[in-house]
Amino acid sequence: MANFVGTMGPTPFGIYDADADFIAEADPMVTFVKRKLGDDILSVELTKKQIWMCFEEATLEYSRHINEFSAKSQLSNLLGNSINIVEGEGPTGGESKFPKETLEFLMRKAEPYGGMAGIGGSYNMYSGSISIKPGKQDYDIYETLMVDDSSGVEVKASDRFAQTKLRVFDIMHYSPVAAYRFFDTTSAINYLNNEFSFESFTPETVFYVLPVHEDVLRAQQMDVSNRVRRSNYSYELVGKNLRLHPMPTEPRKLWLKFAPPSDPMSPDIDDGSVDGISNISNLNFGNIEYKTINSVGRQWIRQYTASLSKEVLGRVRSKFGSVPIPNGDLSLDGDSLKSEAQSEKDTLKQTLRELLESMTYDKLLESEANEATNMQTILKTIPVPLGKCISIG
Repeated sequence: MANFVGTMGPTPFGIYDADADFIAEADPMVTFVKRKLGDDILSVELTKKQIWMCFEEATLEYSRHINEFSAKSQLSNLLGNSINIVEGEGPTGGESKFPKETLEFLMRKAEPYGGMAGIGGSYNMYSGSISIKPGKQDYDIYETLMVDDSSGVEVKASDRFAQTKLRVFDIMHYSPVAAYRFFDTTSAINYLNNEFSFESFTPETVFYVLPVHEDVLRAQQMDVSNRVRRSNYSYELVGKNLRLHPMPTEPRKLWLKFAPPSDPMSPDIDDGSVDGISNISNLNFGNIEYKTINSVGRQWIRQYTASLSKEVLGRVRSKFGSVPIPNGDLSLDGDSLKSEAQSEKDTLKQTLRELLESMTYDKLLESEANEATNMQTILKTIPVPLGKCISIG
Protein backbone atom coordinates (compact mmCIF):
# COMPACT_ATOMS: atom_id res chain seq x y z
CA MET A 1 0.00 0.00 0.00
CA ALA A 2 1.20 3.52 -0.76
CA ASN A 3 2.17 6.04 1.86
CA PHE A 4 -0.25 8.42 3.61
CA VAL A 5 -0.09 11.18 0.98
CA GLY A 6 -0.59 8.75 -1.88
CA THR A 7 -3.59 7.02 -0.33
CA MET A 8 -7.14 8.08 -1.21
CA GLY A 9 -9.10 8.81 1.97
CA PRO A 10 -6.51 7.49 4.45
CA THR A 11 -8.63 8.35 7.54
CA PRO A 12 -12.42 8.02 8.07
CA PHE A 13 -13.15 11.71 8.77
CA GLY A 14 -10.21 13.33 7.01
CA ILE A 15 -9.95 16.01 9.70
CA TYR A 16 -6.14 16.00 9.75
CA ASP A 17 -5.44 14.79 6.21
CA ALA A 18 -4.17 18.25 5.22
CA ASP A 19 -2.21 18.96 8.43
CA ALA A 20 1.49 18.88 7.53
CA ASP A 21 2.57 17.74 11.00
CA PHE A 22 -0.03 14.95 11.05
CA ILE A 23 1.06 13.82 7.59
CA ALA A 24 4.71 13.78 8.68
CA GLU A 25 3.92 11.41 11.57
CA ALA A 26 1.40 9.19 9.79
CA ASP A 27 3.86 6.81 8.09
CA PRO A 28 6.29 6.59 11.05
CA MET A 29 3.23 5.84 13.23
CA VAL A 30 2.60 2.67 11.21
CA THR A 31 6.14 1.48 11.89
CA PHE A 32 5.88 2.43 15.57
CA VAL A 33 2.60 0.57 16.12
CA LYS A 34 3.56 -2.58 14.25
CA ARG A 35 6.86 -2.89 16.07
CA LYS A 36 5.09 -2.30 19.41
CA LEU A 37 2.83 -5.24 18.55
CA GLY A 38 5.74 -7.53 17.57
CA ASP A 39 5.64 -7.30 13.78
CA ASP A 40 9.31 -8.20 13.44
CA ILE A 41 8.65 -11.61 15.05
CA LEU A 42 5.02 -12.31 14.12
CA SER A 43 3.02 -10.66 11.38
CA VAL A 44 0.52 -8.04 12.67
CA GLU A 45 -2.79 -8.31 10.84
CA LEU A 46 -3.43 -4.56 10.59
CA THR A 47 -3.55 -2.41 7.49
CA LYS A 48 -2.09 1.06 7.27
CA LYS A 49 -5.58 2.55 7.03
CA GLN A 50 -6.54 0.86 10.29
CA ILE A 51 -3.53 2.37 12.06
CA TRP A 52 -4.15 5.79 10.53
CA MET A 53 -7.76 5.53 11.72
CA CYS A 54 -6.49 4.89 15.26
CA PHE A 55 -4.07 7.82 14.89
CA GLU A 56 -6.94 10.14 13.94
CA GLU A 57 -9.13 8.84 16.78
CA ALA A 58 -6.33 9.32 19.33
CA THR A 59 -5.82 12.92 18.20
CA LEU A 60 -9.55 13.61 18.39
CA GLU A 61 -9.68 12.05 21.86
CA TYR A 62 -6.83 14.25 23.04
CA SER A 63 -8.57 17.31 21.55
CA ARG A 64 -11.80 16.40 23.37
CA HIS A 65 -10.09 16.21 26.76
CA ILE A 66 -8.29 19.52 26.22
CA ASN A 67 -11.53 21.23 25.19
CA GLU A 68 -13.33 19.84 28.24
CA PHE A 69 -10.59 21.23 30.46
CA SER A 70 -10.81 24.63 28.74
CA ALA A 71 -14.59 24.63 29.14
CA LYS A 72 -14.29 24.08 32.90
CA SER A 73 -11.85 26.96 33.20
CA GLN A 74 -13.43 29.44 30.79
CA LEU A 75 -17.17 28.72 30.55
CA SER A 76 -18.30 31.60 32.79
CA ASN A 77 -16.43 34.09 30.56
CA LEU A 78 -17.76 32.68 27.29
CA LEU A 79 -21.47 32.25 28.05
CA GLY A 80 -23.63 34.51 25.90
CA ASN A 81 -20.95 35.18 23.27
CA SER A 82 -21.98 34.75 19.65
CA ILE A 83 -21.59 31.27 18.18
CA ASN A 84 -19.06 31.09 15.34
CA ILE A 85 -20.16 28.16 13.16
CA VAL A 86 -17.85 26.90 10.41
CA GLU A 87 -19.56 24.86 7.72
CA GLY A 88 -18.86 21.19 8.22
CA GLU A 89 -17.03 21.73 11.52
CA GLY A 90 -19.61 23.26 13.84
CA PRO A 91 -18.74 25.91 16.46
CA THR A 92 -15.02 26.63 16.31
CA GLY A 93 -12.37 29.31 16.65
CA GLY A 94 -11.79 29.55 20.39
CA GLU A 95 -10.11 26.22 21.15
CA SER A 96 -6.57 27.66 21.33
CA LYS A 97 -7.32 31.06 22.87
CA PHE A 98 -6.81 32.43 26.38
CA PRO A 99 -9.81 34.70 27.02
CA LYS A 100 -9.82 37.68 29.33
CA GLU A 101 -11.67 37.35 32.63
CA THR A 102 -14.97 39.24 32.86
CA LEU A 103 -17.75 39.67 35.42
CA GLU A 104 -20.55 39.20 32.89
CA PHE A 105 -21.66 35.90 34.43
CA LEU A 106 -21.82 37.35 37.95
CA MET A 107 -23.51 40.54 36.75
CA ARG A 108 -26.10 38.49 34.90
CA LYS A 109 -26.78 36.43 38.03
CA ALA A 110 -27.13 39.59 40.16
CA GLU A 111 -29.26 41.53 37.67
CA PRO A 112 -32.65 40.10 38.76
CA TYR A 113 -32.10 41.33 42.32
CA GLY A 114 -31.52 44.86 41.07
CA GLY A 115 -34.62 44.60 38.92
CA MET A 116 -36.76 43.53 41.88
CA ALA A 117 -35.42 46.52 43.81
CA GLY A 118 -36.36 48.83 40.94
CA ILE A 119 -32.77 49.52 39.90
CA GLY A 120 -31.73 48.50 36.39
CA GLY A 121 -32.43 45.06 35.02
CA SER A 122 -33.63 43.86 31.61
CA TYR A 123 -37.37 44.04 32.28
CA ASN A 124 -39.67 47.04 32.27
CA MET A 125 -41.73 48.17 35.23
CA TYR A 126 -45.09 49.73 34.43
CA SER A 127 -47.32 52.25 36.20
CA GLY A 128 -51.08 52.31 36.16
CA SER A 129 -53.92 53.86 38.09
CA ILE A 130 -57.15 52.90 39.79
CA SER A 131 -59.99 55.41 39.99
CA ILE A 132 -60.87 55.71 43.68
CA LYS A 133 -64.49 56.33 44.58
CA PRO A 134 -65.68 57.89 47.87
CA GLY A 135 -66.87 55.26 50.35
CA LYS A 136 -65.41 52.31 48.39
CA GLN A 137 -62.50 50.46 50.00
CA ASP A 138 -62.21 47.26 47.94
CA TYR A 139 -60.94 47.09 44.34
CA ASP A 140 -60.20 44.23 41.94
CA ILE A 141 -56.83 45.05 40.40
CA TYR A 142 -57.46 43.03 37.24
CA GLU A 143 -60.75 44.83 36.64
CA THR A 144 -59.89 48.39 37.70
CA LEU A 145 -56.19 48.90 36.97
CA MET A 146 -55.77 51.03 33.82
CA VAL A 147 -52.60 51.52 31.76
CA ASP A 148 -51.66 53.14 28.48
CA ASP A 149 -51.24 50.86 25.48
CA SER A 150 -48.62 51.35 22.76
CA SER A 151 -50.69 54.12 21.14
CA GLY A 152 -51.32 56.01 24.38
CA VAL A 153 -54.95 54.91 24.81
CA GLU A 154 -55.92 53.91 28.34
CA VAL A 155 -56.91 50.25 28.57
CA LYS A 156 -57.30 47.63 31.28
CA ALA A 157 -54.03 46.12 32.44
CA SER A 158 -55.61 42.67 32.14
CA ASP A 159 -56.27 43.37 28.42
CA ARG A 160 -52.76 44.62 27.64
CA PHE A 161 -51.14 41.76 29.57
CA ALA A 162 -53.66 39.04 28.77
CA GLN A 163 -53.56 35.78 30.74
CA THR A 164 -50.67 37.10 32.80
CA LYS A 165 -50.25 37.39 36.53
CA LEU A 166 -49.26 40.92 37.50
CA ARG A 167 -46.64 41.48 40.17
CA VAL A 168 -47.31 44.66 42.19
CA PHE A 169 -44.17 46.43 43.45
CA ASP A 170 -45.55 49.60 44.98
CA ILE A 171 -48.94 51.13 45.84
CA MET A 172 -48.62 54.88 46.23
CA HIS A 173 -51.01 55.27 49.14
CA TYR A 174 -49.16 57.13 51.91
CA SER A 175 -49.87 59.50 54.73
CA PRO A 176 -48.09 62.89 54.52
CA VAL A 177 -44.38 62.69 55.29
CA ALA A 178 -43.67 63.61 58.91
CA ALA A 179 -40.83 65.97 58.04
CA TYR A 180 -43.05 67.83 55.57
CA ARG A 181 -45.76 68.19 58.16
CA PHE A 182 -43.33 69.44 60.75
CA PHE A 183 -41.51 72.01 58.63
CA ASP A 184 -44.49 73.25 56.61
CA THR A 185 -44.93 76.88 57.78
CA THR A 186 -48.66 76.88 57.00
CA SER A 187 -49.46 73.57 58.66
CA ALA A 188 -51.65 73.65 61.72
CA ILE A 189 -49.38 71.02 63.25
CA ASN A 190 -46.96 73.79 64.15
CA TYR A 191 -49.41 74.99 66.77
CA LEU A 192 -48.90 71.62 68.45
CA ASN A 193 -45.18 72.20 68.26
CA ASN A 194 -45.62 75.24 70.39
CA GLU A 195 -47.46 73.19 73.00
CA PHE A 196 -44.62 70.66 73.03
CA SER A 197 -41.93 73.36 73.35
CA PHE A 198 -40.66 72.80 69.77
CA GLU A 199 -41.37 76.37 68.71
CA SER A 200 -37.68 77.26 68.65
CA PHE A 201 -37.03 74.59 65.98
CA THR A 202 -39.64 75.65 63.40
CA PRO A 203 -39.05 77.91 60.39
CA GLU A 204 -41.68 80.31 61.81
CA THR A 205 -39.33 81.40 64.60
CA VAL A 206 -35.63 80.63 64.97
CA PHE A 207 -33.96 77.52 63.54
CA TYR A 208 -30.94 76.12 65.37
CA VAL A 209 -28.38 73.74 63.84
CA LEU A 210 -28.99 70.52 65.76
CA PRO A 211 -27.77 66.93 65.39
CA VAL A 212 -29.55 64.95 62.67
CA HIS A 213 -30.90 62.48 65.22
CA GLU A 214 -33.06 65.31 66.64
CA ASP A 215 -34.94 65.51 63.31
CA VAL A 216 -35.20 61.71 63.12
CA LEU A 217 -36.68 61.47 66.61
CA ARG A 218 -39.22 64.20 65.93
CA ALA A 219 -40.21 62.57 62.63
CA GLN A 220 -40.74 59.29 64.47
CA GLN A 221 -42.91 61.10 67.01
CA MET A 222 -45.11 62.41 64.19
CA ASP A 223 -45.41 58.96 62.61
CA VAL A 224 -46.35 57.30 65.88
CA SER A 225 -48.85 60.05 66.60
CA ASN A 226 -50.52 59.52 63.21
CA ARG A 227 -50.67 55.76 63.68
CA VAL A 228 -52.12 55.90 67.22
CA ARG A 229 -54.32 59.01 67.20
CA ARG A 230 -55.50 59.08 63.59
CA SER A 231 -56.77 56.66 60.95
CA ASN A 232 -53.48 55.72 59.28
CA TYR A 233 -52.98 55.35 55.54
CA SER A 234 -52.44 51.67 54.68
CA TYR A 235 -53.64 48.92 52.41
CA GLU A 236 -54.08 45.16 52.15
CA LEU A 237 -53.30 43.29 48.94
CA VAL A 238 -54.49 39.67 48.90
CA GLY A 239 -54.58 37.92 45.53
CA LYS A 240 -56.24 40.35 43.14
CA ASN A 241 -58.14 42.26 45.84
CA LEU A 242 -56.90 45.60 47.16
CA ARG A 243 -58.38 47.16 50.32
CA LEU A 244 -57.55 50.78 51.21
CA HIS A 245 -57.42 52.35 54.66
CA PRO A 246 -58.89 54.75 55.70
CA MET A 247 -62.19 54.84 53.82
CA PRO A 248 -61.73 57.11 50.74
CA THR A 249 -63.67 60.36 51.08
CA GLU A 250 -63.03 61.97 47.69
CA PRO A 251 -62.55 60.79 44.08
CA ARG A 252 -58.95 60.55 42.94
CA LYS A 253 -56.52 58.25 41.18
CA LEU A 254 -54.37 55.73 43.01
CA TRP A 255 -51.13 54.87 41.19
CA LEU A 256 -49.44 51.46 41.24
CA LYS A 257 -46.10 50.15 40.01
CA PHE A 258 -46.29 46.64 38.60
CA ALA A 259 -44.74 44.25 36.09
CA PRO A 260 -45.80 41.07 34.31
CA PRO A 261 -43.74 37.90 34.87
CA SER A 262 -40.26 37.97 33.35
CA ASP A 263 -39.73 35.85 30.24
CA PRO A 264 -36.11 34.59 30.46
CA MET A 265 -36.02 33.94 26.70
CA SER A 266 -37.40 37.34 25.71
CA PRO A 267 -36.33 40.26 27.95
CA ASP A 268 -37.75 43.72 27.34
CA ILE A 269 -34.29 44.97 26.40
CA ASP A 270 -32.95 43.31 23.24
CA ASP A 271 -30.18 40.94 24.31
CA GLY A 272 -28.42 38.89 21.65
CA SER A 273 -26.60 36.89 24.31
CA VAL A 274 -29.81 34.90 24.89
CA ASP A 275 -29.11 33.25 21.52
CA GLY A 276 -25.37 32.96 22.19
CA ILE A 277 -23.28 30.27 23.85
CA SER A 278 -25.38 28.55 26.49
CA ASN A 279 -23.39 25.47 27.56
CA ILE A 280 -20.51 23.20 26.61
CA SER A 281 -22.40 21.83 23.59
CA ASN A 282 -22.14 25.05 21.55
CA LEU A 283 -18.87 26.51 22.78
CA ASN A 284 -16.66 27.81 19.98
CA PHE A 285 -14.27 24.88 20.44
CA GLY A 286 -13.27 22.96 17.33
CA ASN A 287 -10.74 20.15 16.95
CA ILE A 288 -7.27 21.25 17.98
CA GLU A 289 -4.87 21.41 15.04
CA TYR A 290 -2.18 18.77 15.27
CA LYS A 291 0.54 21.29 14.43
CA THR A 292 -0.29 23.23 17.64
CA ILE A 293 0.09 20.19 19.92
CA ASN A 294 3.41 20.10 21.77
CA SER A 295 5.64 17.12 22.55
CA VAL A 296 3.72 16.24 25.73
CA GLY A 297 0.47 15.88 23.86
CA ARG A 298 2.01 14.10 20.86
CA GLN A 299 3.56 11.44 23.04
CA TRP A 300 0.18 10.80 24.68
CA ILE A 301 -1.37 10.50 21.22
CA ARG A 302 1.29 7.98 20.10
CA GLN A 303 0.67 5.81 23.13
CA TYR A 304 -3.10 6.02 22.75
CA THR A 305 -2.78 5.17 19.04
CA ALA A 306 -0.80 2.03 19.95
CA SER A 307 -3.48 1.01 22.49
CA LEU A 308 -6.28 1.56 19.97
CA SER A 309 -4.40 -0.45 17.37
CA LYS A 310 -3.88 -3.25 19.88
CA GLU A 311 -7.63 -3.25 20.52
CA VAL A 312 -8.38 -3.48 16.78
CA LEU A 313 -5.86 -6.31 16.42
CA GLY A 314 -7.47 -8.10 19.36
CA ARG A 315 -10.89 -7.88 17.70
CA VAL A 316 -9.45 -9.25 14.47
CA ARG A 317 -7.82 -12.20 16.19
CA SER A 318 -10.89 -12.85 18.35
CA LYS A 319 -12.83 -13.82 15.24
CA PHE A 320 -10.79 -17.01 15.15
CA GLY A 321 -9.99 -18.80 18.38
CA SER A 322 -7.24 -20.77 16.67
CA VAL A 323 -5.68 -21.29 13.25
CA PRO A 324 -5.03 -24.83 11.97
CA ILE A 325 -1.40 -25.60 11.19
CA PRO A 326 0.35 -28.85 10.33
CA ASN A 327 0.23 -31.24 13.28
CA GLY A 328 -1.94 -28.95 15.44
CA ASP A 329 -3.65 -25.59 15.98
CA LEU A 330 -2.22 -22.14 16.63
CA SER A 331 -4.04 -20.34 19.48
CA LEU A 332 -4.57 -16.60 18.98
CA ASP A 333 -4.39 -14.01 21.77
CA GLY A 334 -7.32 -11.80 20.72
CA ASP A 335 -9.01 -11.69 24.11
CA SER A 336 -5.85 -10.83 26.01
CA LEU A 337 -4.99 -8.09 23.50
CA LYS A 338 -8.43 -6.49 23.97
CA SER A 339 -8.11 -6.65 27.74
CA GLU A 340 -4.63 -5.11 27.73
CA ALA A 341 -5.71 -2.39 25.30
CA GLN A 342 -8.71 -1.41 27.43
CA SER A 343 -6.55 -1.21 30.56
CA GLU A 344 -3.94 0.93 28.78
CA LYS A 345 -6.59 3.27 27.38
CA ASP A 346 -8.19 3.75 30.79
CA THR A 347 -4.81 4.47 32.37
CA LEU A 348 -3.86 7.00 29.70
CA LYS A 349 -7.20 8.83 29.94
CA GLN A 350 -7.12 8.85 33.73
CA THR A 351 -3.59 10.25 33.76
CA LEU A 352 -4.53 13.00 31.31
CA ARG A 353 -7.68 13.89 33.26
CA GLU A 354 -5.79 14.15 36.55
CA LEU A 355 -3.15 16.34 34.92
CA LEU A 356 -5.75 18.68 33.42
CA GLU A 357 -7.82 18.81 36.61
CA SER A 358 -4.77 19.98 38.51
CA MET A 359 -4.32 22.84 36.03
CA THR A 360 -7.79 24.36 35.79
CA TYR A 361 -7.78 28.09 36.50
CA ASP A 362 -9.17 27.73 40.02
CA LYS A 363 -6.51 25.12 40.84
CA LEU A 364 -3.79 27.44 39.53
CA LEU A 365 -5.09 30.17 41.84
CA GLU A 366 -4.90 27.79 44.80
CA SER A 367 -1.35 26.83 43.83
CA GLU A 368 -0.28 30.48 43.55
CA ALA A 369 -1.84 31.27 46.94
CA ASN A 370 -0.04 28.35 48.58
CA GLU A 371 3.23 29.41 46.98
CA ALA A 372 2.84 32.95 48.30
CA THR A 373 2.08 31.64 51.80
CA ASN A 374 5.08 29.33 51.75
CA MET A 375 7.33 32.13 50.50
CA GLN A 376 6.28 34.36 53.39
CA THR A 377 6.97 31.52 55.84
CA ILE A 378 10.47 31.04 54.42
CA LEU A 379 11.26 34.75 54.48
CA LYS A 380 10.33 34.93 58.17
CA THR A 381 13.22 32.59 58.99
CA ILE A 382 15.83 34.71 57.20
CA PRO A 383 17.80 36.93 59.60
CA VAL A 384 17.50 40.59 58.66
CA PRO A 385 20.27 43.09 59.60
CA LEU A 386 19.26 46.02 61.77
CA GLY A 387 17.73 48.81 59.77
CA LYS A 388 17.10 46.57 56.78
CA CYS A 389 14.01 44.80 55.45
CA ILE A 390 12.93 42.28 52.84
CA SER A 391 10.47 43.77 50.38
CA ILE A 392 7.77 41.54 48.86
CA GLY A 393 5.84 42.89 45.91
